[in-house]
Amino acid sequence: MSNILSSLKSIKTDKSTRRVGRGPGSTKGKTSSRGHKGYKARTGSTSRLKFEGGQTSITARIPKLKGFKNINTVHYKVVNVGDIEKLSEKGVLSKKILRKAGVMRKGYKMKVLGQGEISSAVRVLTDSFSESAKQKIEKAGGSIEIIKEKKQ
Repeated sequence: MSNILSSLKSIKTDKSTRRVGRGPGSTKGKTSSRGHKGYKARTGSTSRLKFEGGQTSITARIPKLKGFKNINTVHYKVVNVGDIEKLSEKGVLSKKILRKAGVMRKGYKMKVLGQGEISSAVRVLTDSFSESAKQKIEKAGGSIEIIKEKKQ
């Protein structure tokens, strides 16, 4: 029985761990596969998670809340042809008149769309319009003018 026990081999592998930094003959001598100098070549160097070498981290660069506000967005207030007669003053409709009526915010642009019908002639001062809106307004005897705003 004792002969069998002495002839058993260990389950563990006999391969020892690589001895790093023990001269050129060890295949991992000199810099010990750490490259030359630098933070990662030193002992005790463990950069924290998300560290980007002093650059502002991606977590700080991305906005905190969902989505972000695009500063170049152009906001339009849509006015349909059917509403022009109700909103106009003395046969004229412009952004100032809409703001005074409380329909439109400051900083918004005005766009006229062709939904509805118009019977009286109205002069419309707007930033943009659809072709169907232009046809309906001109058919009723009115006109459309595009406003060019000064850039600040």
